Amino acid sequence: MIQSVLVANRGEIARRIFATCRRAGIGTVAVFSDADALSPHVTEADAAVRLPGNSPADTYLRGDLVIEAALLAGADAIHPGYGFLSENAEFARAVHDAGLTWIGPPAPAIEMMGSKVESKKLMAAAGVPVLAELDPDAVTAADLPVLVKASAGGGGRGMRVVRELADLPEQLEGARREAQSAFGDPTVFCERYLETGRHIEVQVMADRHGTVWAVGERECSIQRRHQKVVEEAPSPLVEAVPGMRERLFEAAQLAAQAIDYEGAGTVEFLATGRADTDGGDFFFLEMNTRLQVEHPVTECTTGLDLVDLQLQVASGLALDADSPAVSGHSIEVRLYAEDPAQNWQPQSGQVHRLALPGSTVEFDVLRAPGIRLDSGVVDGSTVGVHYDPMLAKVISFAPTRTQAATRLATALGRAQIHGLCTNRDLLVNVLRHPAFLAGDTDTAFFDTHGLDVLAQPLASADTERLSALAAALADAAHNRDVATVNTSLPSGWRNLASAPQCKTFTGTGGDLEIRYLLTRYGLKAEGFGDVSLVSATARHVALDVAGLRRSFEVSRYGDDVFVDSALGPVSLHAAPRFTDPSAVVAEGSLLAPMPGSVIRVGAEVGDAVTAGQPIVWLEAMKMEHTIKVPASGVLTELSVTVGTQVDVGTVLAVVEAAQAEGES
Repeated sequence: MIQSVLVANRGEIARRIFATCRRAGIGTVAVFSDADALSPHVTEADAAVRLPGNSPADTYLRGDLVIEAALLAGADAIHPGYGFLSENAEFARAVHDAGLTWIGPPAPAIEMMGSKVESKKLMAAAGVPVLAELDPDAVTAADLPVLVKASAGGGGRGMRVVRELADLPEQLEGARREAQSAFGDPTVFCERYLETGRHIEVQVMADRHGTVWAVGERECSIQRRHQKVVEEAPSPLVEAVPGMRERLFEAAQLAAQAIDYEGAGTVEFLATGRADTDGGDFFFLEMNTRLQVEHPVTECTTGLDLVDLQLQVASGLALDADSPAVSGHSIEVRLYAEDPAQNWQPQSGQVHRLALPGSTVEFDVLRAPGIRLDSGVVDGSTVGVHYDPMLAKVISFAPTRTQAATRLATALGRAQIHGLCTNRDLLVNVLRHPAFLAGDTDTAFFDTHGLDVLAQPLASADTERLSALAAALADAAHNRDVATVNTSLPSGWRNLASAPQCKTFTGTGGDLEIRYLLTRYGLKAEGFGDVSLVSATARHVALDVAGLRRSFEVSRYGDDVFVDSALGPVSLHAAPRFTDPSAVVAEGSLLAPMPGSVIRVGAEVGDAVTAGQPIVWLEAMKMEHTIKVPASGVLTELSVTVGTQVDVGTVLAVVEAAQAEGES
């Protein structure tokens, strides 16, 4: 039996695997890059080995260093998690050659599924329905729209939708760059793009004795940039179409048997139809020869610990003849450090606090209705630019789909998420959307229902103003707490009538100026005639609002203020009393929206540029991001070159706006 496992990964999935190992009494070994030296997965392991460097190519993708680390720490098995080396057949072979147990499928199976091009041919021969592959050099206008895909890897990297034939060469080039950076393989191919497909996948588990389980299906149709955001089990489409589950399970088992599969894997399909129509056709997309990010929803609906099953199968144990029954419904959302309203811009910086209300299970199977949190960060963690911006997975389990969605939306809405901008509001809006609750979810969900609508803040403009008032009162209470003289006097006290106290915050809608007085008769706040103060401390403010008592939890980190209440979470920035001249940038400056590395520039100083023209390409968090000119003019300054590392707010370029005709 396995005694000690090295996890060749980081963050959330490393912590998830360690949790199962601890429950099983198995030792744990972590590896870490320099950027991850203080990561929670490092401190939670029994031992940890440094991989010098920051980039994946220098660290987590260095199979030789990972195996050396396992031997150094005395581990007898390696679990790859997902991403990085998890679907690298050469690495799997090297693990075996080093005398270690590989917790994954046989190398030949990985190899056969590693090329999406070759795997489709293999699946077609096995009787699994597939979408035809298109040669990128032979795509015609009649084939459009097409999806450009990386042959290796997944997670949305190296994927582009092309609707105009003239755009194909540029999109192919970008997809190849992304694929090379993320997976070390620039090979891409094309296939017909189904605008409103349903992404359905089947979890399989196979042992070396010939048993193959189809352990329920998942639906992962709601995606951004071809990367899953919301996942659930079972699928509402499959539930609605008679006989579809049986056909899916048969196809998934055929796929696993065709390659003599062993361990946990996922067979992914693109399905047609809606939950309220017959539909039900599906086509093989790919097989992920590893554990999936969304495996918790299968665990919660089956009661299985899939990581524990992986360990058992790798140790040679046999599965029961029949897979366990599925009951209840589970939904998972991926909490990302990103801003959906700004074209999904990834964010970096410190996570001050991440806490869900009530009792929450971490990294374990939910065996009763509740909430599970699988997080790669803890309070105080720093999110950098080298890796994926996913902070955590939040999972609900309940008897019905509606209950699971309601429970999850409430937990997310009430969560304290302080620090980075996240996609939390978007997730809650999706979970509460009538189309989602009706099971009408497809890959065009954000386009159909409007990203601008779905990304709206949970807190209304009135809630933001009320929260700003609470923040001002909490700040006044804090000032009283730290005062060294006259500590018994209320904040802003004067012998004679005076001007109101004034505090300015910046919120989602712009500046909020809060003007108030604390008098012997109570609170007088301009614009808040129906609001009275019940109590105020530095962390908690209670207000009576038109006869309703409202409680606000106020947290401050420097000039950033987070106010949590039942009305919705609010993020504010306390404006300085005086402007710092060094913080002023020239008009027309293009600022870096995130830290990253410049991989391409598209203009030179003196060039005339037009609104919407891309002039700088950044690589951050394994994705390319394009910086475009906001208004036509002349490029008067270019501060970066290829290879330049930039921080958030770095001035990349300056464009002097073109004068309108007739101006002088």
